[in-house]
Amino acid sequence: MRISTVVICAFVIGGALALAGCGHKLVAHNGESTVAVYPDEDTFVKLVDLKKQGGVGGMIGGLGEGLAAKQVDNNTPVRIIRSDEKGSQVEVLDGAFKGMQGFVPQDNVH
Repeated sequence: MRISTVVICAFVIGGALALAGCGHKLVAHNGESTVAVYPDEDTFVKLVDLKKQGGVGGMIGGLGEGLAAKQVDNNTPVRIIRSDEKGSQVEVLDGAFKGMQGFVPQDNVH
């Protein structure tokens, strides 16, 4: 009887640790205090391509980012819905944009 109690407690503690370790947060870089969350991956790719062009295309890409992406506070908890090599589709779990879903580049989620 004593061994089964120990085993159950070990599973409960292990499960609690696993859940605590699964939290993801948005991470801002280069002194920024917010992270751009794009409506979807296609929008992100198009805006990055425009910004790479420089000149007028780069300016349009910068303006498009300001209009299309929502700026979410650094360290905001998120749930990853799916990911690929470019980034993750996330759901914001707290703050002003709680419940919002969008795409975040890979280096902005930890």
